[in-house]
Amino acid sequence: MKYFKLPDLGEGLPEAEIVEWHVQEGDEVEVDQILVSVETAKAIVEVPSPQTGVIAHLFGAAGDTIHTGEPLVEFAGGEDADSGTVVGQLSQAKSTESQRESFIIGAAPSSRQAAHQSTTPAVRSLAQRLGVSLETLRGSGPGGRVTAYDVERAADLDQSFGAPEPLKGVRKQMAKAMAQSHAEVVPVTLCEDADIDHWPEGTDITMRLVQAIAAACQAVPDLNVWFDGQQLARRPHSKIDLGVAVDTEQGLFVPVLRDIGNRSLDDLRDGLNRLRADVKARSIPPAEMQGATITLSNFGTLAGRYASPVIVPPQVAIIGAGVIRRQPVAVGDEVRIHRVMPLSLTFDHRAATGGEAARFMLALIQSLSE
Repeated sequence: MKYFKLPDLGEGLPEAEIVEWHVQEGDEVEVDQILVSVETAKAIVEVPSPQTGVIAHLFGAAGDTIHTGEPLVEFAGGEDADSGTVVGQLSQAKSTESQRESFIIGAAPSSRQAAHQSTTPAVRSLAQRLGVSLETLRGSGPGGRVTAYDVERAADLDQSFGAPEPLKGVRKQMAKAMAQSHAEVVPVTLCEDADIDHWPEGTDITMRLVQAIAAACQAVPDLNVWFDGQQLARRPHSKIDLGVAVDTEQGLFVPVLRDIGNRSLDDLRDGLNRLRADVKARSIPPAEMQGATITLSNFGTLAGRYASPVIVPPQVAIIGAGVIRRQPVAVGDEVRIHRVMPLSLTFDHRAATGGEAARFMLALIQSLSE
């Protein structure tokens, strides 16, 4: 028997959720035939077969979470191998220096999964008998090991309040990204208003924001950078690759609109429409979700005036646009009613100064006011 494990899906992602198997045990498959669709990093990825052969066993069912380095498929015949064989090729362009074009086998599982693997058979049996999922537990034993006490306590909570619903897919990845940001970033938020009463009816608000962000990044490039908190180093970017937050029922997606400073308005709108359509169809490639240098959250399409948007490292800034309102403004010696757009800029104070952030906000407002 020959085992192939869940490949490294890039960007250091430790796990994936099985969406759908495209083969069954006993099927004969060809090289590069799609074996399974998995979800991770907010995208659906298809994993191809590394060889021609007969499927002896499939590890996991739809909805299960499987970690990098764990068995994925067992092929009948051949010697048992545990190598770093390349599994298929991804049809995606490199968007960051670390992204790979192929799937590589052999990365270590996550620390929590390693702790679960060291759980004693007695504890696993107890968890099965009490209907407790080990994946939902944080172990209190040595090295994070789950103990019988942890299982019994979880069972008591389940009986009193109902079983927890583990986050999956997009929401699980979002929760991890938010936790990483909270642990690593030193955020400061600056708020201001832009008077947009002069905008004609039918103005494409999102595209005006995209253009204004490009202008602000060109005027103050200090916020269009990546920051390495371990090395305390900044990596400036000559291009502006804008992450655009897209809200869906499954969770938050942030596809990347590339090189916004060198594209026409029509081209940018077509590009954003395509990205949103791919997100809705859950067909967006992982490469289109990676490599943003700065992010826009236009939450004003729903509700809210100001916010403290969360920065996703290694980025150092995110712009939030709130609900456009009509409100009194001073025009010379008169008070008039104008349309006003509230803006929020959260920046990582480790990588940027307050003066740089204020100048960025000023350039943003000036562009919107033109």
